Amino acid sequence: MQVTEIAFSVYPVTDIKRARAFYEGALGLKPGLVYEGDGIGWIEYEIGSGVVAIGAGFEHLKPSSMGGSVGLEVADFDQAVNQLKAAGNKFVIESVDFPGCRMAVVPDPDGNTVTIHRRKSSGS
Repeated sequence: MQVTEIAFSVYPVTDIKRARAFYEGALGLKPGLVYEGDGIGWIEYEIGSGVVAIGAGFEHLKPSSMGGSVGLEVADFDQAVNQLKAAGNKFVIESVDFPGCRMAVVPDPDGNTVTIHRRKSSGS
C-alpha cells in the first residue's frame, strides 16, 4: 500500500448546527459537502488539498477532548489568535513560540482541539 495524501480528518460533534457556527464563524471555514438529515450530519471543509469534516449522529464517532487534533496553518498567526480571543474563545494552550513555528490551541464546542499554526521561514 502506498498512501499518497490525507483524504480527510473528521471530528465527532454532538450538535451539528452549534459546531458549524464555530467552524464557519470562529474559524472562517467555508463548507463544501453538506449533509444533514435522518438524525445525522456531515459537513466537509476543504483546506488546500485536504479536508476537515465534522460529523454528528454516527455511533462510531463520539467527541473526546482526549482525541486527535487538527492543525490549521494560518497566514497571519497574531490576527488569527486575536480574532478567536475577540470572539470569546478560551484557549487550551496560549500562543507558544517554538524554533520552527508558532501555535495556539482552542477547543471547539465539544472539546475537540484545533491548533492554530504558523510555520516560521528557515531564516527566522
